[in-house]
Amino acid sequence: MLSRVLGECRSTRATGKLRVSGKPGGFFHLRDGCVVAVESPGAPGAEARLLRSGRVSGEQWAELLREAGGTRWPEAGLIAHGYAGAAQLRVVCMMAMQDAAFAVVAGDVEACDPLDAASEPYAPVALGENPGRLLQDAARKLAAVAALPRPVRPDRERPVPAAVPDEIRERLPPPQKELLAHADGRRTARDIAFATGLGAYTVTVGMARMLGEGLLELPEESGSAPRVTVRDLPTGALRQRPADAPPALDPEVFSALSSALSSAVAAGESPPPEPRPDPLPRSEDTAPALPRREPGANAPSLPRREPGASGITESLAPERAGASWKGFLRLRHRIWTPDSGT
Repeated sequence: MLSRVLGECRSTRATGKLRVSGKPGGFFHLRDGCVVAVESPGAPGAEARLLRSGRVSGEQWAELLREAGGTRWPEAGLIAHGYAGAAQLRVVCMMAMQDAAFAVVAGDVEACDPLDAASEPYAPVALGENPGRLLQDAARKLAAVAALPRPVRPDRERPVPAAVPDEIRERLPPPQKELLAHADGRRTARDIAFATGLGAYTVTVGMARMLGEGLLELPEESGSAPRVTVRDLPTGALRQRPADAPPALDPEVFSALSSALSSAVAAGESPPPEPRPDPLPRSEDTAPALPRREPGANAPSLPRREPGASGITESLAPERAGASWKGFLRLRHRIWTPDSGT
């Protein structure tokens, strides 16, 4: 449903704010059919990423808002005070938009309300993103999470640290140590993302991998959590197998054939060729058989060209052509052109 609605907005080059109802839901801001910002309570925005990462303090952020006259996203002030560069802010806005789209796709989409009046989005990107490409990227991330040995949902599981020896805990990288410090049995991947300023997708993948490695564990009551489901987009739907198509090869039969072929190759035997229908007569059946000549036996000698028979050397000789072949190839560099002046 979300893909269809955003596809219509793309085709009509709509501008405005699309509200997605659900859990967690969110808002898609569009400009001329392209998505310039996505806001969702399931993923931290650009402001939370800057504040929680420690790049900007709360007092500095409040001062920037006062200088900007109430602007929600004081981009000019951040660049003027040297808190972040223009390229860094563009990357932060793009990451926040993609992470919010992932949070919306990973949750439940109930309805898509019509576009509201055009309003200035929060932390927009300079160049809008294609809605189809944005949703495909979010679906690809969700499929990557579902393919992990211990997949989790961004707003569902609340793991706790496992009994890990201290020497192993000290050798962990800083991101995993941070996840261990915040995993207290009450926080989901979304909660840890807001607390640390990381992306919801980054924390979800890190939590799933740590569960598979035995660094985190789920309490007893959360062991029956539903599996992560991935809904294919209309653009990536698989074609249905025709009813009259031959059945696929059984895995056991394929394994037996592979074993037989491997043993035949190992023994130096060649597998028997597959019989084919031969409706037309072959040339061997109609053409007369030619005598076979053994290599090297009374083989006629091929004619050899005498040196200088082609005449190339004589035609390019300096005394006849007036220049060598190297000079002839350099002529293309001395051809006059209107813009060369020579």
